[in-house]
Amino acid sequence: MTGSPDLAAVAALIGDRTRAKILLALLDGGPLAASSLAERAKVSAPLASAHLRKLTAGGLLAVQPLGRQRFYRLSGQAVADAIEALLLVAPRVPARSFREASENAALRRGRMCHDHIGGRTGVTLTRGLLDGRFLEHRGPVLHVTPRGARAFGRLEIDVAELARRRRPLTRSCVDWSEQSHHLGGSLGATLASEFLRRGWLHTSEASRVVSVSERGREVLAENFRLHACGKG
Repeated sequence: MTGSPDLAAVAALIGDRTRAKILLALLDGGPLAASSLAERAKVSAPLASAHLRKLTAGGLLAVQPLGRQRFYRLSGQAVADAIEALLLVAPRVPARSFREASENAALRRGRMCHDHIGGRTGVTLTRGLLDGRFLEHRGPVLHVTPRGARAFGRLEIDVAELARRRRPLTRSCVDWSEQSHHLGGSLGATLASEFLRRGWLHTSEASRVVSVSERGREVLAENFRLHACGKG
């Protein structure tokens, strides 16, 4: 017989501060090596390994051995969604240093939310696509308009091909820092990956922070009439 979901078990896994840091580090889609996760969580390698075993056994992480190292990532979009949802209701902790405050501000400006763009940059992009009628709301669902399909096509993003995939084409993802929504789904992920591949979006090696390059802003202005995305 199928029982009811054990929410307490998942809460106990996420509720540990070290494990929470590991999960947050993997919100950019990963994967990351155990050594990198230990560094980001600011714990020893043996302690990080113990936490990683618990998170993997609990179904929150997936592991991929590669040579002598083991790389970890979130086990799926549902885990990323759950973490983002919890961030909406989590209390804000004052920054303990100027460096931490600067990092927090950078994350709010722009970050990878699993495999798509979040933060102010992601929200501004999504609002601009809606205002320009490249996307439209039909009830709670985002749809790509014919105008949008043509614009994405100019960036060599085939909306029709993405729509045939099992993953939803678009998804309105709740943004914890902006208290709004940004574009997820296969379209949001493809936009992010294409911008990264072409150097229009820059990432930080040590965190989830992303920023739109000068050329990226030009591309957004030329194709979507977005002039404020990625600024400030």
